[in-house]
Amino acid sequence: MMIRPSLLLCFIIIATLGLTEVESFAPGGQTLLLRRQINAKSCDWRPHTLSLDANSADDEDLSSAEIEDDNDGVGIIEAIRRWFRSEEGQEDIQTYLFSLGLALVLRLLIIEPRYIPSLSMYPTFDVGDQLAVEKVTKRVRPPRKNEVVVFNPPQAFRQVVEGQFGADATSKKSSEALIKRIVAVEGDVVAVSGGNLFVNGVKQDEPFTAEDAQYEFGPVTVPEGNVLVLGDNRNHSLDGHIWGFLPKRNVIGRAVFIYWPPWRIGNSGMY
Repeated sequence: MMIRPSLLLCFIIIATLGLTEVESFAPGGQTLLLRRQINAKSCDWRPHTLSLDANSADDEDLSSAEIEDDNDGVGIIEAIRRWFRSEEGQEDIQTYLFSLGLALVLRLLIIEPRYIPSLSMYPTFDVGDQLAVEKVTKRVRPPRKNEVVVFNPPQAFRQVVEGQFGADATSKKSSEALIKRIVAVEGDVVAVSGGNLFVNGVKQDEPFTAEDAQYEFGPVTVPEGNVLVLGDNRNHSLDGHIWGFLPKRNVIGRAVFIYWPPWRIGNSGMY
């Protein structure tokens, strides 16, 4: 079965616009990064060898014209030029451009894939989880408590990271997108005491956390235009209890579901 070039081009689009790492960031520089390698098996494109039998009169009668026909193949560059000039090629180019434009619009404005490299949001997200992050909700309503959001780190986070690990070694790390859970919005009074989270004096029920917090925090009031975010793995997360509040304008989108691996598919813990 012959594969149309348009299908190959669309596959290239998907591969090019692939996953982006979302850094959940654990303190102490113990973030686990996943490195994937694609091992391609080599393909044998050698033509079959023609075996000549000295005792066969038919083989000996192979004409020079037939040999010339075998050697008169079209070069790959010329084949590509002919394809571009053909009606099929023009259709495939249009398919490619449309697919590329659609992929860019979807990724920039609507939804994009991300993957998790560390355990600071465990057990909601495990290392290697691939998730969809939608970008529409933030344009129609403010963020809500208990939602999991992906965001660009604020300046305070960068200062903390660079202060701990040095600016040269972490310039890239301190600018990578993060993922945390919103635990309070503007105007809320937040405190962590006795291992529990309190918002406006009310103890919060948090079944999605890995363990009780082993630190004290607050009480503090979330300023206007900001939210407070914490990692679900409370004692192994470099989050708002260390670097402060997150400006709402830094939010990229909201995590809505895990789509890979198959046994992790779902949106449990994502409110």
